[in-house]
Amino acid sequence: MRIKPDLGLTKDGYVLFGTRTLRLFAYGFLSVILALYLRELGLSEVHIGLLLTLTLLGDTAISLWITTHADRIGRQRMLIAGAALMILAAVAFAATRNFYLLLLAATIGVISPSGNEVGPFLSIEQASLTQLVADKKRTKAFAWYNLAGSFATALGALAGGGISELLQIKGFAPLLSYRVVVLGYGLIGLLLIGLFTRLSPTIEVSAGPHNAPAGDRVPRRFLGLHRSQKVVLRLAALFSLDAFAGGFVVQSLMALWFKQKFGVEPAVLGAIFFGANILAGISALSAAWVAGKIGLINTMVFTHLPSNVLLILVPFMPSLGLAIALLLLRFSISQMDVPTRQSYTMAVVAPDERSAASGITGVARTIGASLSPVLTGAFMVNPLFLGLPFILSGALKIVYDLALYINFRAVKPPEEQLQTVRQGE
Repeated sequence: MRIKPDLGLTKDGYVLFGTRTLRLFAYGFLSVILALYLRELGLSEVHIGLLLTLTLLGDTAISLWITTHADRIGRQRMLIAGAALMILAAVAFAATRNFYLLLLAATIGVISPSGNEVGPFLSIEQASLTQLVADKKRTKAFAWYNLAGSFATALGALAGGGISELLQIKGFAPLLSYRVVVLGYGLIGLLLIGLFTRLSPTIEVSAGPHNAPAGDRVPRRFLGLHRSQKVVLRLAALFSLDAFAGGFVVQSLMALWFKQKFGVEPAVLGAIFFGANILAGISALSAAWVAGKIGLINTMVFTHLPSNVLLILVPFMPSLGLAIALLLLRFSISQMDVPTRQSYTMAVVAPDERSAASGITGVARTIGASLSPVLTGAFMVNPLFLGLPFILSGALKIVYDLALYINFRAVKPPEEQLQTVRQGE
C-alpha cells in the first residue's frame, strides 16, 4: 500500500481538501464540549438529546434543499450558504440560554453533535471531486479526503477539550470556557467562506467532462435521479439504518457518557477522541488498498462487522483504561466503510445523477442519525441504562451490514465488472 497520494488534484481539488479539513476541525472542536456546554446552560439530559436530534433534523432539511438545488443555482454559492449557517448557529448558541431559541438556531443552523459531516458540504464536495479526478483514482481520492477529515476532527477534539480546560484552570467558569469554543466554531465558518470563494467554475456541473449536452440526457424523474432511482433509494434506506444506529453514540454523547461514568475531564476527553479520530483516519486510508483486493461491498461489510462487536463491548469494561482501549480498537477499523461507501455510490449511478445520489443518501443518513440522540439522552438519565446506547448501536449496525451484503453483493461498480471480465478471459 502506497502512503504517498497520487490523485492528480487540480487547484480546486486542493481547495476542497482544505475546506474539508477546516470544517471537520470545527466539528471536532465543538462536539467534545457541546453537550457539556448545554448542561452548563441548565438543560437536562432529555432536553440535550432532543436538541441534538432537532439539530440533525434541521441539518437534514437544509441539506435536502441545498443539494437538490446546487447544480442549478451553483455549487459554490451553496457551499458559501452552508458556511454562513455555521456562523449563524454559533452566534445564536453563544448569545442565549433560552431552550426554544437554541432549538430554532439548531434547526436552521449547521452544527455537528457527532464531530462528523453534517449539512450540505459533503454531498456537493463529493460530486465536485468525482468530476475533478479520474475514475480509477476515485476511491483513493475519497480515502485521502476522509483521512484529512478524520485527522482534522481529531485535532479539533483535542483543541476544544484542551482550550476549555486550560481556560478553567486560568479561572474561567466552565460555561464561559465552553462559550469561547462555540465562538471559535463560528470564526472557522467565516474562514470557510473565504476558501469557498476561491473555487473556480470548473466544479460546477456544466463544466464536467462527463456531462453530455442537455438534449442528450435522460429526463430526470425524482430529485435528479432517473435510471439509478431504485439503487439510490435502496442504498439510502440502508445508510439511514446505519446512521440511526450511529446516532446512539455520537461523539458529544460519548463524551458525556465518559464524564458521567468515569468523571473524565475535558482535556482527557479531547485526547480520547483525538486518538479515536486519528485511528479512524488511518483505517479510512487503508480502505482503498483493501477494496482493490476484495471489492467495495466486501470491504464495507467485513471490516464493519468486527468494529460493531467491539462497540457493544465498550460499556461492559470495568475501568476507564479498558473502555478507552476497546473504543480505540474499534475506531481503528470502523471507518474503512466510509470512503468505500462514497466511492460505491458514485460508481453505480450515472455521471449526471451523482450530485443527487450523494445528496439523497447523505440526507437519509442525517435523518437516521437525527432520531436516536433523543433516545440516548433519555437512557442517560437512568444509570441502569447508561450503556444501552452502545449495545443498540452495535446490534443495529450488524443488521445493516448483513442487509447491505445480501442486497448489493451482486451489484458491482464498473472497475470490478471489468476485473471480473478480465479474470474470465
